[in-house]
Amino acid sequence: MEVRLENLQQEEQAETQEPVFVEQVGGEQIELEEKINWGRFALDIVETLILALILFFAINAMSARVRVDGFSMRPTLEDGEFVLVSKMSYLFGSTQRGDIIVFHFPMNPEEELIKRVIGLPGDHVSVQNGTVSVNGQMLVEPYIAATPNYSGEWDVAEGQFFVLGDNRNNSNDSKDWGLLPAKNVVGKAVLIYWPPPLWDVIQHPQLLTSQ
Repeated sequence: MEVRLENLQQEEQAETQEPVFVEQVGGEQIELEEKINWGRFALDIVETLILALILFFAINAMSARVRVDGFSMRPTLEDGEFVLVSKMSYLFGSTQRGDIIVFHFPMNPEEELIKRVIGLPGDHVSVQNGTVSVNGQMLVEPYIAATPNYSGEWDVAEGQFFVLGDNRNNSNDSKDWGLLPAKNVVGKAVLIYWPPPLWDVIQHPQLLTSQ
């Protein structure tokens, strides 16, 4: 009876033991408790890296992230804020007056600026007596820091835009270097995402006129 009980215990232990893998090496058998499938592991790593690269390029194809440097867009945007820019906005729609856009600076294409669109192709823009007018209609602009203390007139040619900073008297914009080629536009600013306390969706109000 004791022998039978011992045999049963040995059989139970054998059933609960983890399987042992055996490999033939040089005519001798060696036991491996675990044999890692390094080929599969390497394949998983490669697949993960490829997926990460695809996502990286896809995200960068649809959006950009820029840092606001300076005070030319106050009070709408502050120095040091990080802005998410949609590169897809103008694939499905056209640029509108009032849009805040990021673009390659015509005088230095490696530099990116952020301004508000005031004039579209075919528009006549006039700044006189502290007000901005487009095609003879004065704009109502509650978002600017102060009324402009300069004057001038510009005709917006085809394929170009007239852009100004919201901080009119402290902004390097179309009044200084001229019209912006449409091909220089990177995209439409849509979101302030950093720092977190200032997180906000960027508003693009349609420019109203006094008439």
